[in-house]
Amino acid sequence: MKQQICILGSTGSIGRQALDVISSQSDRYEVYCLTAHRQAELLAQQARRFQPAAVVIADETKCESLRALLSDQPHIKVYTGRQALCDIVEAAPIDMVLTAMVGFSGLEPTLHAIRAGKKICLANKETLVVAGELVCALAQEHRAAILPVDSEHSAIFQCLAGEGDNPIEKILLTASGGPFRNLPKERLGAVSAADALQHPTWQMGAKITIDSATMMNKGFEVIEAKWLFGIEASRIEVLVHPQSIVHSAVQFADGAVKAQLGLPDMRLPIQYAFSYPDRLPMAGERLDLFRGSLEFFEPDMEKFRCLALSFDAIDRGGNMPCILNAANEVANEAFRQHRCGFLDVPRIIEKTMQRVPFDAHPSLDIYLQTDNEARRVAEEFIGH
Repeated sequence: MKQQICILGSTGSIGRQALDVISSQSDRYEVYCLTAHRQAELLAQQARRFQPAAVVIADETKCESLRALLSDQPHIKVYTGRQALCDIVEAAPIDMVLTAMVGFSGLEPTLHAIRAGKKICLANKETLVVAGELVCALAQEHRAAILPVDSEHSAIFQCLAGEGDNPIEKILLTASGGPFRNLPKERLGAVSAADALQHPTWQMGAKITIDSATMMNKGFEVIEAKWLFGIEASRIEVLVHPQSIVHSAVQFADGAVKAQLGLPDMRLPIQYAFSYPDRLPMAGERLDLFRGSLEFFEPDMEKFRCLALSFDAIDRGGNMPCILNAANEVANEAFRQHRCGFLDVPRIIEKTMQRVPFDAHPSLDIYLQTDNEARRVAEEFIGH
């Protein structure tokens, strides 16, 4: 029987590429549910093509327009609201849930999917950034597999396949360096959101592209790797690799290093998460190692303060990564809306981390309260 997939965030970059994978492997996979935040028209187009049992639009103001767009498809049930996202992932027919929502909003639906024992294909890194300890404990309790979809974490996962309990000496987490890798620090204050959205390698959504420009995205990935692979952040080394061919590597206790290489194509880690432990054929260009060189550089932690702040948050633990994430979401959006400058992003985050109360052992309620408080405080620092 075909495996039934729920895609949380089907209208985003990862969601759209996941649908490409499902289309190319239609003998194996079928869409059970598609969800979006507010893009009703695109969600309706996807629903018409893939004929899911249900669709969910989180923004309740868009529900009537979605219903109208699908009025001639009575077999597709239409739901709306945040609670509907949490409810739909528990549906019995679903085999796996691709969590491709952006930011903190992905946490609660993912927790519900874990409690329902679903296989989690994790593309929403904020879930582990915000509440890694809670998520991992819950996944163990409910025996829910979490498979990484981020290209870097998928690469690490692939490097560890077949290694059993062989001890890891360190993880080598690669980063493209973003569009400002070679720009002098003194010129960063003048860059615009349009400049920051010009990523040299990957085609991604606006929020994650800005996170890549500030290198906050790599800080989040360090936190995510800590929880996914049970390794302290002090043994995770960030390597700036502009070509984005080596997606990450693992160094073992004997000094051997295993790396996963490939062209920048998110369909590969998406498909691998779906099919693990099998590798399925995938059309597309192949890597040619005779074309071009591979370079590696140390990240400039002074120039890219967001990366340094991420390591600070990991060291503190508790709800500090939650504060980091909430402040970043506010500052990232403010920068895209031209309400603050590029260098204001780490300033806003750092001040928020200093202001919001710290809790060493947060519950889910504390995470939710922390997120709200950190967003309020970060908003205060915009323009000040």
